[in-house]
Amino acid sequence: MSYLETIGFFGAFLTGIVIGLFGGGGSILAVPIFVYLFKLNPVIATSYSMFVVGSSAAIGTLINIKKKLIEYKTALIFTLPALVSVSLTRRFLIPNIPDTLLSFESFAVTKEMGLMLFFSSIIILSSVLMMRKPRIGVATKTTTQKNYGLLIFIGLGVGVLTGLVGAGGGFIIVPALVLFARLTIKQAVATSLIIITFNSLIGFSSDVSFLKIEWDFLILFTALSGVGIFVGTYISSFVRESTLKTNFARFMIVMAAVIIFKELTS
Repeated sequence: MSYLETIGFFGAFLTGIVIGLFGGGGSILAVPIFVYLFKLNPVIATSYSMFVVGSSAAIGTLINIKKKLIEYKTALIFTLPALVSVSLTRRFLIPNIPDTLLSFESFAVTKEMGLMLFFSSIIILSSVLMMRKPRIGVATKTTTQKNYGLLIFIGLGVGVLTGLVGAGGGFIIVPALVLFARLTIKQAVATSLIIITFNSLIGFSSDVSFLKIEWDFLILFTALSGVGIFVGTYISSFVRESTLKTNFARFMIVMAAVIIFKELTS
């Protein structure tokens, strides 16, 4: 085992901690680990990421059921459209993306690079939404209503995102649940885990028929992430909501910067 692979397996443990703490964001670590440390093709990396994130999120969901933090109606409304779009994206969109997206005199944007840069841009957008301070004013009925229509639309988008870059979508789901379903950050984290579970595992199942899966490697990585999620969930019980929200956003920005740097300098 090379030193890069050793770091990669430690990263699997950190991936679980991130999911347990933030209700998402595991793919922000998992995809770069698969691509840069284990040298996997980004399409395969996104598929593996869906399995790891989905399995780890399932563990977190079982933990959170006992805490009674999950908003099941909101989760169902968000999940159904996401399942449709993630399946269609993995089946039809990914195989038809051209190998070269853009080409200049001495520079070409490949399919793999395009996926990673798109991944980074979504991370940055989500972190900005998460860090934005709520408007201060008199509370009214309209400011406390849940916007389920918008959640359905975002669910469709999250499914496409999951299919494209292997992200469970927690870094979009958590801000969306806070902003449009009026959940607290800890309710949003818990609810996002059950959404991520179904979204990611359905996406992965779409790949099993046409990708060669290295099950021994994938199960080991997933097991280490599963241990990490217990640690992350435990730590989250001692962290204030405002601190959790701010640190989640900062973490996303750092990871996006790392990915962009790697892609543009490789």
